[in-house]
Amino acid sequence: MHKRFTALVWLAIAHLVALSATAQAATAQPNILLLVAEDMSPRLGSYGDEAAHTPNLDQLATVSTRYTHVFTTAGVCAPSRAAMITGQHQISFGAQHMRTSTSPLGTYLAQTPANLRAFPELLRQAGYFTFTDGKLDYQFSGIAAGSGPFTIWDIDDAREPAWRERAPGQPFFGLINLGITHESGVFRTTGTAHSETHKRTQASRSALNTPQIIQPDAVELPPYFPDLPVVRQDVARHYDNIAAMDARVGRILDALQQDGLREDTIIIWTSDHGDGLPRAKRELYDSGIHVPMLLHRPSTQGERVDDRLVSFVDLAPTILSFADIEPPAYLHGTNFLLQKRRFVFASRDRIDEVEDRQRAIRDSKYKYIRSWHPDVPGGHLLAYRDNIDMVRAWRELYLRGELTPIQARWFEGAGEEQLFDTTRDPHEVNNLANKRSLASTKRQLNQALDAFLTRVGDWSEQPEDEMRTRLLRDSELRTTPPPRSIQKDGVATLVSPIDASIGYRLPGEDRWRLYVEPIAHPRFEAKSVRYGWLESSTIEVE
Repeated sequence: MHKRFTALVWLAIAHLVALSATAQAATAQPNILLLVAEDMSPRLGSYGDEAAHTPNLDQLATVSTRYTHVFTTAGVCAPSRAAMITGQHQISFGAQHMRTSTSPLGTYLAQTPANLRAFPELLRQAGYFTFTDGKLDYQFSGIAAGSGPFTIWDIDDAREPAWRERAPGQPFFGLINLGITHESGVFRTTGTAHSETHKRTQASRSALNTPQIIQPDAVELPPYFPDLPVVRQDVARHYDNIAAMDARVGRILDALQQDGLREDTIIIWTSDHGDGLPRAKRELYDSGIHVPMLLHRPSTQGERVDDRLVSFVDLAPTILSFADIEPPAYLHGTNFLLQKRRFVFASRDRIDEVEDRQRAIRDSKYKYIRSWHPDVPGGHLLAYRDNIDMVRAWRELYLRGELTPIQARWFEGAGEEQLFDTTRDPHEVNNLANKRSLASTKRQLNQALDAFLTRVGDWSEQPEDEMRTRLLRDSELRTTPPPRSIQKDGVATLVSPIDASIGYRLPGEDRWRLYVEPIAHPRFEAKSVRYGWLESSTIEVE
């Protein structure tokens, strides 16, 4: 009887503490909404692109800070998302190859340091309701909901507007992926398909019925694209998908307004890397890693422009700071509102079935790229990308010798070193690596890149097959050991022998809660997960 009474007292105290924490969070912690378009460079009217039809984002820009020099850590989605969600460069924990869950060598998962937590999980620890909409793709997860650490999100397959499912007064963090702009949207939606993948994409994309808004003659082509009707058509289709994405952003913002949350919500809109077009996606040129970003804070009045360098690893510490959470020391980035950085860094490794390794460093003027496979061209054969008509037409002209030197360059080996003056040469077509007058600049960037690689580590120092063996155990994904329960006076403390994240579920509940403090309940179940390992078996505590 004494134990039952003590447990009830502890349960009441825990309930009051939770209510108090929720009330404090409602007054002190803002809602945060991160909108992430896919495969898109700064093709917005507010960024000066006259071909773009983006009225909703352009309106958001009038009450936001528009960042002009934001760079992802990779030109392709999974490695970039791994860095974004962790705040660490993907090369530092085995997340650099595209993609771990579908590796040609066989499935494996990247493994973060044991003490690292994705920043949404840190927000969840602090009382936030966290949700995303079905796409994960963190390299220590698969692509879709249910494949990653269950402790990161309250809901990982949310439907809009998911913030309505939080507790009254609870702040929320939501990551909504805007997939309509993905590279697959450039695949032709009718006619003969190039592959089974193209055929499946046609079936799914044709149902979206994206209207044609942008005329092919209206698009401006960079100098490395040949001016062909099929090239203009594919670029125009990319713009049409951007317009459809913008319309969805408008609906999301309208829902916030209808729920009376627009003035209580910090909104960040960006893209997971550059354009889903050839010589952009997968590359370390600015076309592959330079992305737009709008930051709206309710206290901000009018439009502002900020030209500072921002890396995707800076998102985690900045967002945590918005919630008044001290960023962990293990993060590679910094709060970009408080500190200016001198360099951004990016990496390219295996791209689907093609082995490669490149590292890039960029300051406000120069970009330096180092390649370990100098004979590998950016325009190599690639099964997925070759579903795009313009890629096939472009390569055909190359094979017939009908391209200008600038247009042909993408189909030639990258070379060991590339150096570009991004202010005078924004399309990065003039390699200055051998220019004597820039020898000092190249040396400084080289040294800074070496220092960066030493500081964060680079798992590509070993072949991928060796890295995969190191991450697995007996050729299988590792399994997290279950948590242990320590009972005292009717209160259960859960501990993990390997510092894994722990979740628990009370009787009758469907969703798993994140364990953050001792549990005063007579019965519940619990399990744990180490990022990059399979989750543990479930234990019953009573």
